[in-house]
Amino acid sequence: SFNNNNKKKNTHLSPFSSNLLLRCVLQVEISLQSSFQPGMKLEVANKSNPETYWVATIITTCGQLLLLRYSGYGDDRKADFWCDVMTAELHPVGWCAQNSKTLMPPEAIKEKYGDWREFLIRDLTGSRTAPANLLEGPLRGKNTVDLIVEGSFLELQDASEPFVYWPARVIRNIGGRLLLRHVGLGEEHQTKDIWLFYLDIRLRPLGWAQENSLALEPPTDLRSLQTADEWQRALENARLDGQKNPLPLEVFKDHVDLPKHSFRMGMKLEMVSPWEPLQIRPVSVTKVYSEIYFQLTLDDLTADAKPRSVVCHANSPGILPVQWCLKNGVALEKPRGYEGQDFDWADYLKQSASEAAPDACFPDTWQSRSFAKDMWLEAVNPQRPAEVCVAQITRVRGRLLWLRLEGVAKPLSESIVDVESMDIFPVGWCEANAYPLTPPLKPVCQKQKKIAVLVNIDVSCFPSIPGSANGRYCCSKIFVNHRCFSGPYLNKGRIAELPQAVGPGKCSLVLKELLSMLINAAYKPGRVLKELQELEDQSWDSQEETLKANCFLQDSDEGADGEEVALQSGSEGTSSEPCDDHTDASSVEVTSSSSSSRPRRAAALRRAFSVGNSTGSQEASEGRRRSTRSLSASHQNNKNQTPKEEDVKEDESQLVLDRNPLGWSVDEVVQFITSTDCASLATVFREQDIDGQALLLLTLPTVQECMDLKLGPAIKLCHQIERVKVAFYKQFAN
Repeated sequence: SFNNNNKKKNTHLSPFSSNLLLRCVLQVEISLQSSFQPGMKLEVANKSNPETYWVATIITTCGQLLLLRYSGYGDDRKADFWCDVMTAELHPVGWCAQNSKTLMPPEAIKEKYGDWREFLIRDLTGSRTAPANLLEGPLRGKNTVDLIVEGSFLELQDASEPFVYWPARVIRNIGGRLLLRHVGLGEEHQTKDIWLFYLDIRLRPLGWAQENSLALEPPTDLRSLQTADEWQRALENARLDGQKNPLPLEVFKDHVDLPKHSFRMGMKLEMVSPWEPLQIRPVSVTKVYSEIYFQLTLDDLTADAKPRSVVCHANSPGILPVQWCLKNGVALEKPRGYEGQDFDWADYLKQSASEAAPDACFPDTWQSRSFAKDMWLEAVNPQRPAEVCVAQITRVRGRLLWLRLEGVAKPLSESIVDVESMDIFPVGWCEANAYPLTPPLKPVCQKQKKIAVLVNIDVSCFPSIPGSANGRYCCSKIFVNHRCFSGPYLNKGRIAELPQAVGPGKCSLVLKELLSMLINAAYKPGRVLKELQELEDQSWDSQEETLKANCFLQDSDEGADGEEVALQSGSEGTSSEPCDDHTDASSVEVTSSSSSSRPRRAAALRRAFSVGNSTGSQEASEGRRRSTRSLSASHQNNKNQTPKEEDVKEDESQLVLDRNPLGWSVDEVVQFITSTDCASLATVFREQDIDGQALLLLTLPTVQECMDLKLGPAIKLCHQIERVKVAFYKQFAN
């Protein structure tokens, strides 16, 4: 598949903005959600007595994992537990009664209610049970999008008649994007196949039209392809096949009900032309079908005009109020046959004796969903719906995006889409769904002034998670706990800068992105990479992935040869974000500081990347060390102390330890604290029995909570602890 890395370095699409882009493309995020919904009820085996069962409620979902709470706990979360749909013994409500199994509340709440039968009746009244077909059989544990298998049947609304439907068969399901063929047509009619996303409002379950007293007729433009008898036989066969393998109704749980519109006959407005994807034209309401649907027709003043119309509803993408183009600095095409040099809405409305549709008729025309110019995505080629191309956003105006499709010759490469279009997808969507992506004709790589040093590390420490047949995204969001104990390897400050969550997305991509961010949050990223490389268990059913650590070299005015090698991220400044996108690589970033009192994190890795031989590098590193002072107050005034009596040497920029702090006793920790500007806290360390190992595990939240310190003193203390950690990694971590 096409690798977007070189292009994206010069755009807004950083690893984090690509995650944002997934949230922008709403229909893709919805398609990744579990088929189970919070609030559903099911029967679960009791942990303490697996022979008995009890009713539980789904609190939240994460892929095929469910967070459950036994009925009777109310809002108490202490007994919530996770279970895997594929391995846990889960059943729909009523299963125990049908199979003569015992329903018994957990021991912890057994005495909470006197009459559990009455409690269950109240608890289950009005609730929804988890569908049986999602708990057992071939559909067990599948996401909503994977419930639509090839050969499934749906009813498809006629494009020109909103109250006419006809069954269609699913030929392919690509991550929720369905290739549909009308029932009654064969392979010879492939050109009539239609691509629609499964959330499209035109799709309904089989039998929906009959239930709602709507017509079941073949589309008008296809009726001549078969005889009336052939169409009828095809309809009957589709009904029989659909009854044998019905499509679960959970597929349609995210379909939205269309709001009522307030358009009237003759009203005028602006619309992105469905026939000319790069033009916005004046249109008129020429028919009102109902309070939901109406028809728009392109304004054409020529004598031989052939009407071009489209059925719309209040949420139809691309419909805009009068003067929208003028207010947004966008060109509005004049109606064909319009006389006059410049188009003016006031004159046009007066000449045509018509009215403009009021702004209240339109949805939020300013909503951009955080899309921005120069973002990259993947988009359907409107000229060839089966083709998905690399696309760049060249312009954003309100809810409209101007796209340039890479790999498509001009002028067909330009198009306008709505932010809620179901034909745009986040970067990596094609790869995750094993679908070909049209690459750019000539990939452009801007020259980089920095030197990239690649360190390839094989990571096989995560068991692979099998995906579905269509290669969907198989990993839900992974959340970052910013207040957890970070241990001796990770920098608490950098952890605080990480995003709230990563994903959803393809499992390997999400894990690589998360690993990259955690590696960059380390004091010594190279050490963490080495630990991951050595972590291996032959018993795991795992897959091997490669992480690329991009270490950019930057000149400085220090060092033996007048240069100093410092590790930084690809972006300017001291950001701790990785510089590459999460689909391919992550960067090792160690921020260097100026002449402040904070330690230079790059110093720990200078020798590995310095120009010249290892001997010269070590000498240059030693030459950069300045005069030091000893640890304790008594040693500060005694410059003749022997090295054995000194536990710590430090200066304004770095700390040098003579002994591994992991082996420090409580007295040695107290001695160190006494030598700093936090000497008043030394007694607290003695009272809490904090030795060297405990010292390296201290973080700002822990210091605040356990030592009952205000923010200022806590930060000063953590600064001293950070200096010890940095020195530990420099001298003893290897």
